Amino acid sequence: MGYRTIQTLLYGEESLISTDAKLKSDMPKVYRKTYVDFKGRAKSGISRVGNGIIICRFEKTPPPRNPKDVVCPHFLELKWANGCYFDCAWCYLQGTYRFHPEWKNGKPNIKDFNLIEKHIAAFVKNNGIEPEILNSGELSDSLLAESRKTPFSRFIVNVLDKYDKDRKHKVLFLTKSIYVKNILEIKRPDRIIMSFSLNAYPVAERWERGAPPVKERIKAAKKVYDAGYTTRVRIDPMVPVDNWKEHYVELIDDIFKNFKPERITIGSLRGLASTINNAKDRSWTVYLSEKSNWGKKIDFNTRYEMYSTVINYLKENYDYSRVALCKETMEMWEKLGLDWRDIKCNCVQ
Repeated sequence: MGYRTIQTLLYGEESLISTDAKLKSDMPKVYRKTYVDFKGRAKSGISRVGNGIIICRFEKTPPPRNPKDVVCPHFLELKWANGCYFDCAWCYLQGTYRFHPEWKNGKPNIKDFNLIEKHIAAFVKNNGIEPEILNSGELSDSLLAESRKTPFSRFIVNVLDKYDKDRKHKVLFLTKSIYVKNILEIKRPDRIIMSFSLNAYPVAERWERGAPPVKERIKAAKKVYDAGYTTRVRIDPMVPVDNWKEHYVELIDDIFKNFKPERITIGSLRGLASTINNAKDRSWTVYLSEKSNWGKKIDFNTRYEMYSTVINYLKENYDYSRVALCKETMEMWEKLGLDWRDIKCNCVQ
């Protein structure tokens, strides 16, 4: 299938309106597109609900055609909140929310739960038979509101149960938090996939100062893993600090001493221009020297060495190969001998 055909399919959009008269007046419109996956297969999927303020498909990365193009599948975002408490030095939300500094400086915006419920209802009613994962951690930490009177985890499970009677859809919780009390109490691994963002200890101590220590995150991940939840890991962004090989090997050993991730997604330090320009601490940018269509990156050879070190160590020491790359080029996937067309990364089924 040619690129021109793909582009035609990608941008042909239609509106759906619920036929249920009782719900029609309250439910937002649902828009669908025909998407083409990395194997050239076309299928219809929801592109957004209403204006996309709550549910919208991430499609900023077009299908890769050239070696330098970034590989990233199109997943559904559940934009229930904006901002984060943890204030990591390289967080891209610094650029995304440059006109809302309060959202990235300790005062995230949590959206109205009634509005979220309406958008979930429309999504479920118009989705068809295709199961989807709703990524709740793209614009905020997924466990941001767990200490509230109505924790987001309990709320979203109840809403999905109300409208998705067949239990097709799941929510992805991506987090650096260790507050998993509600996740453990509701006991719903059929609805929630847990994913923990981890990094080498000196890297996290230097640039993730507002987040809980990595060892504590690993303990929290073990708790939900032992409770039966699908538990994923993101080691992203990897940074080539002094003795980085030893540090990332130590991290991997500590993870596997506690639990075996369902999958591991690795990525390296990168910075969009908007992120770099709005970052309070730019010390991490000294590692960036290569331009890409997803901002500045660490040079290709160093990235390759970091990835191959982790991939080979996992294979040789743990017989583990369920590894994918995040926001990496087609060229890198192929040099590592990985099949980007069959990507199984953090944000997808």
